[in-house]
Amino acid sequence: MIKKDEGLKRSIGVFGLSANIMNIMIGAGIFALPAVIAGIMGSASIFSYIFCGILIALIVLCFAEAGSKVNNTGGPYTYIETAFGDYAGFLAGIFASGSNILASAAVANALLNIIATFNPLFELTSYRVLSLLIVYVLLVTINVRGIKQGIGLVKINTLLKVIPLIILVVLGFKNISVSNLHIETLPTLGQLGESSLILFFAFLGCETGLIVGGEIKNPKRTIPRSIFLSIGSVVVLYILIQTVSQGVLGTDLVNHKATPLAETAKISMGTFGYVLLTIGAAVSMFGMVSGDLLNSPRVMYALARDKVIPIKPLAKIHPKFATPYIAIIVHGFLVFLFASTGSFEQLVIIATSSILLLYLGVALSVIKLRKTKKSEAGEFKIPGGLTVPILSIGIIIYFLSNLSHKEMIATAVFIGLLTAIFFVIRFIKRKKTD
Repeated sequence: MIKKDEGLKRSIGVFGLSANIMNIMIGAGIFALPAVIAGIMGSASIFSYIFCGILIALIVLCFAEAGSKVNNTGGPYTYIETAFGDYAGFLAGIFASGSNILASAAVANALLNIIATFNPLFELTSYRVLSLLIVYVLLVTINVRGIKQGIGLVKINTLLKVIPLIILVVLGFKNISVSNLHIETLPTLGQLGESSLILFFAFLGCETGLIVGGEIKNPKRTIPRSIFLSIGSVVVLYILIQTVSQGVLGTDLVNHKATPLAETAKISMGTFGYVLLTIGAAVSMFGMVSGDLLNSPRVMYALARDKVIPIKPLAKIHPKFATPYIAIIVHGFLVFLFASTGSFEQLVIIATSSILLLYLGVALSVIKLRKTKKSEAGEFKIPGGLTVPILSIGIIIYFLSNLSHKEMIATAVFIGLLTAIFFVIRFIKRKKTD
């Protein structure tokens, strides 16, 4: 059962929450994505962005309504647990926490790979481990000392990662060749589906940015406004980036799958542009890692707060800084461990499908919460009845259906293991009670 947050401070406003969501969403992917989408769609790439923007908007509306109704710390976990109970909440919490740990570890390694292009010493294991240790000790310290410090770092990171992209869009427009944007043939539904499936993952992150629900000021108003502001900004920025890179590089865009934006900047701004966008990619990755340390530990905290997992220390709030400091330290240590060993790679598929299952749970929770939780003044409600939640459920099932049989089996086995763990925990709890 969801319990009230005690000791946390509500200090995050619309701008802070919007920056938090954008910081997670704009990751390393957008710095390579334009070439991948162009390879599938050609000059009609823009259709993928528009289509995917509409799809993510439907799912985001579900997050806006659920977040308006349930605004405790925990994000999707709290929405699903409130709607469907402890078992669903346990699965959602583990999916959210586990997938974020793996994703953050992967991005941390990618960040070191970029640094290694400037200094080969960072290819050595000892340098990589020491660098990761310094980064995570620093980030853990900042986030333990207060939500204001953590969200302040996120705001800075968001600006630093967005500014190079805006510079690229503004200065790159003069080098656009209209002929490169001419659409000769419309894409097939197969091409649109394939490209959208890839592009969809560039929009992931809204669920992580909402985990800090218990520390948001006036959540009924702030959460919906922040979601619409951040998602709208990201969709527009992505469309402009694709237009510029396609317009500047044309058919050559697909030949630069590793660094399409840096190559676009090189033509528009010379060597300075190439370096700027390369550094921008590194800043973007660091921003995602720092954003993860701000948000994801709150899932561990929420699971312990609600006694879904029997680890009481994770629910402790720092008496001075009002942060879930044990959860932050534990999460930071686990990400450092996975990033240092690199043993997370085989679990990336499970992490990806876990996020889709989280989205499915949130869409279903909107339907359930409308029936079980009385609406209060100021809450956001999706217009059009159940149309949007049902469409969202259909979209998510479509994406899940594109997983291979091997991926589906791996996910099913993982859920089976978690189910066994949940009932063992429940059995132990009952024994103690008796």
